[in-house]
Amino acid sequence: MDLNVLYTMCTAPVRYYKYYQMKSQNIILNLTLSLVFAIFCMPTILAQEKTQVQLLDATDLSPIEGATFQYEKQTGISDKDGIITFTLLENEVMTLSHINYGSWQWDENELKSIIDQKVYYREPSIVNLYPVTVIAVNPVKHIDDAIEIKYQERMEHDAAAILNQVPALNSIRKSGNYGFDPVFRGFKYDQLNIVLNGAQSATAACPNRMDPPTSQMAPNMLERIEILKGPYALRYGSSVGGTINFVTNKNQFTQEQEVHGRLSSAYQSNGDVLSSEGHVGLSTHKTAINIFGAWAQGNDYKAGNDQTIPANFERGSFGTSLGFKVAANQQLSLSATYNFARDVDFAALPMDLRSDDTWMFNARHDMTFSKEKLKSWNTTLYGSFVDHVMDNLSKNLNPRMMNASTDAKTYNYGGRTEGYWILGNDKLYSGADMRIEGAQGERTREFLMGPMAGNTAFDNVWQKAQISKAAIFGEYHLNSKAFHYVLSARLELNHAKAKDPSNEFEQVYSEIDNTQFNPSISVGVVKKLNPIELGLWLGRVQRSGGLTERFINFFPVGQDPYELVGNPELKPEVNNQMDVTFQWGTKKSVINLDVFISYMQNYISSFIDPALTPRLPSSPGVRRYANIDDAFKTGFEINWTQELGFGLHHQLGIAYTYAEDLERNEPLPEIAPLDFRYALKGSYFNGKLHPEASFRQVLRQHRISEEFGETETPAFSLVDVKVQYKASKSLRLEAGVTNVFDQAYYEHLNRSVTGTNTPIYDPGRNFFVSVNFTF
Repeated sequence: MDLNVLYTMCTAPVRYYKYYQMKSQNIILNLTLSLVFAIFCMPTILAQEKTQVQLLDATDLSPIEGATFQYEKQTGISDKDGIITFTLLENEVMTLSHINYGSWQWDENELKSIIDQKVYYREPSIVNLYPVTVIAVNPVKHIDDAIEIKYQERMEHDAAAILNQVPALNSIRKSGNYGFDPVFRGFKYDQLNIVLNGAQSATAACPNRMDPPTSQMAPNMLERIEILKGPYALRYGSSVGGTINFVTNKNQFTQEQEVHGRLSSAYQSNGDVLSSEGHVGLSTHKTAINIFGAWAQGNDYKAGNDQTIPANFERGSFGTSLGFKVAANQQLSLSATYNFARDVDFAALPMDLRSDDTWMFNARHDMTFSKEKLKSWNTTLYGSFVDHVMDNLSKNLNPRMMNASTDAKTYNYGGRTEGYWILGNDKLYSGADMRIEGAQGERTREFLMGPMAGNTAFDNVWQKAQISKAAIFGEYHLNSKAFHYVLSARLELNHAKAKDPSNEFEQVYSEIDNTQFNPSISVGVVKKLNPIELGLWLGRVQRSGGLTERFINFFPVGQDPYELVGNPELKPEVNNQMDVTFQWGTKKSVINLDVFISYMQNYISSFIDPALTPRLPSSPGVRRYANIDDAFKTGFEINWTQELGFGLHHQLGIAYTYAEDLERNEPLPEIAPLDFRYALKGSYFNGKLHPEASFRQVLRQHRISEEFGETETPAFSLVDVKVQYKASKSLRLEAGVTNVFDQAYYEHLNRSVTGTNTPIYDPGRNFFVSVNFTF
């Protein structure tokens, strides 16, 4: 029965009960009426008690005042503290709206979860204005185009594996189970701006990028991942191809002291991958303390053709985050994370990872203001430090000509400060940031055979290279009745130097220190014509070369066996790009289309230089980093989500990129082919049972770069199935099978096994189970 009807039925007798209680002097009658009221009506009256939820800005934690809501016949508006008050109803959907945060809905299950948390974080609508894809790692209830991947059911030891759920994102795979390096629309490495909470990053210490920045992001502490497409979001850095922003969970303060936590564990049959993660937190009205940890390990796995792929690894992550409400309008957040990896097989590289130890520290201060224009200010200081060791001691080499090892270290530290103003109907973000990153390391070669037997050589890999960046930025949102405009600009000063250049490097280049000025600008226009939204985005972004591109010293770090030497004289790379976006949406169906076109100038690539001699006799030669005058990219992404009824909904995604080297008149290397994804999902028994079946089709990649020795990649099809059951409020179980038909396949970006032309095959049929417990 509808709760409102039951309430009316109960409150009517209550009114009569109060009347007769006043008029009647019969004690027995009064007691009888009181007993009937207590048994039949009091539970319903209690169910109508008022509930409160606080709405907070997800970026600066300020209260969201003035958000309206409609909940069946209930309506209201959030107060100055961001609090809305309502009565919980059954089988009803709450609709909320705010001029700066857009419109969103909560169904009954989402609302109950939010009530338990007592607080809800909403991202300003500016995030959704950009061409963006958002991955919700832990349950998130506020982003309409989120791809839902709950970490409790899908624990990953490498954050890039989560990114691969998006059709437009692929990864360069040099190992079976670790160190996946993301590629988006053909942009990779320093062309992608990878940050944690919009500021912090980590620099790969391994010259071969066994430890890319994404491998240092702890997935079990993430709330969501924002993939900001194109060179438009300039607040977080010089984003040539896109920004991948890993956003951690916000501090949760409670009026009463509360302890909460989570424990998860999973097992995969193919490779005996065992993973677990846990989190425990304590919250009060002024303090939020969180401790988390994760562990994963695995062995070699079988491909669909029964080939064994070396894939041993051990991976751990531990850390803490502390939040303090130092004043009514101020918060201080501190965090420290320690990541480590041991004995990781890299089948495509001449060495394996022996150890990788990373510390990441972060301090952030947030302050909100009640002034007319200035609303908030936040400042972040951070530091990331990586210690990496790799060697060839476990490689099966016959004959073993030498033992080789590399010990490398990197640092990445800096700060960011930003203010937020509301100027009438317009908004302004403005601030400054600074980042200093550096690397040092040495390769040791112990000769066991040949004329050099008994000798040891030392190679200066990184030359104590350092790059310093300092920038100011601004982003202005102009609202008119017809259009929403977004104007962004960034001015960055980039200084690079090598503190310990090698003699052979100085023989190649006379000038090693370099300072460059990089201006960037973008503009976006969004037009809403319900139910259609159209967007046009234009951007010109400039970036200087990274540490590898400028200073790597005769080391094989590319996709072919050639050694590479950096070039401190590289010109800044420029991307001129346009995105056209289209969205059509109703309550049950949403379609997104994004078409982009990019014209690159001074594209950073490499050429074989016959005048240079390699350091290793096994290398066919040396490549030198250089600029390509012109390069071109275009492509599209399509995403469609629809409710089908009968507890079913489906999702469809397609992504394709076409890229051409206009100087060599051939395709650019490492461009993934067309990728099609389809998933059919169900929800039954009041959201307790969730079956899912997914299909993926990847076309043949025949557009290959002969310059870099690429070969064509065959098409493949995959089917995965899984089912999740919510046994109780605290316990969830999941089981499934990936690659159901045991297909033998490999991605176009998978590297080849060292010394062969055989690519690293992806896992064959794989059974998995997981359990998740929360309290």
